[in-house]
Amino acid sequence: MATALNAGQGPGMTQSEWHDYERLDFVVDGQPAILIVPKKAAPGNPWVWRAEWFGDRHGPQASLELLKRGWHLAYINASDRYGSPAAMQIFDAFYQRLTTDFALAPKMVIEGFSRGGLYAFNFAADYPDRVAALYLDAPALDLKSWPGYQTPRWPEVAENYGLTVEELETAKVSPLDRIEPVVQAGIPIIGVSGHADVIVPFEENLAILEKRYRAAGGLIEVIVKPGGGHHPHSLPDPTPIVDFILEHAKY
Repeated sequence: MATALNAGQGPGMTQSEWHDYERLDFVVDGQPAILIVPKKAAPGNPWVWRAEWFGDRHGPQASLELLKRGWHLAYINASDRYGSPAAMQIFDAFYQRLTTDFALAPKMVIEGFSRGGLYAFNFAADYPDRVAALYLDAPALDLKSWPGYQTPRWPEVAENYGLTVEELETAKVSPLDRIEPVVQAGIPIIGVSGHADVIVPFEENLAILEKRYRAAGGLIEVIVKPGGGHHPHSLPDPTPIVDFILEHAKY
């Protein structure tokens, strides 16, 4: 298996453990990256990519279940780039590294948690041939619904997108503006959100995506947690998420 052959051999690569799985830490495009290796890889080397917020605090239940089933788990830190072209450049380099040096599958499941929804969906819109399915959890899908809108961070968002603040007001760069290439590629989507989320409101993000995606003929399943807030993410029992992925993701 490619991961076993390369473990610890790359410049600056270190090995440790995460939930009793081998963890490889290395650098891609100047950014810290992580690959969690299953005990025995499933045929085809499938993998799931956490677009943002790696770790135990941010609902790893589905990722851990997929690891048990032989999937790899990947993450690269592109934080504070807000799903922009600058972030997609880092993501592209990471994808090339994993599919080349580690021989992972050419298509992956990408997880978009909170503002990671900006990253995951925009990657799918930019590279629809690389995405087998999307798992969106309390996802930010509209930059103007994201909590950083019109705060001191907003100019930073505009800069990352290569736009002025004025241009960003009307630019069609949010995931909700970029549904067409994703639905045309036939990418299935599983979404989870708390109905009472006040940080990334369900009705302004995932609910709109569900309506538009289904109307366009796309496959989307949404699980709403009655009374649920932004945290905790995922589900205590991730079976519905994992079952959807295993049924619909074609990698």
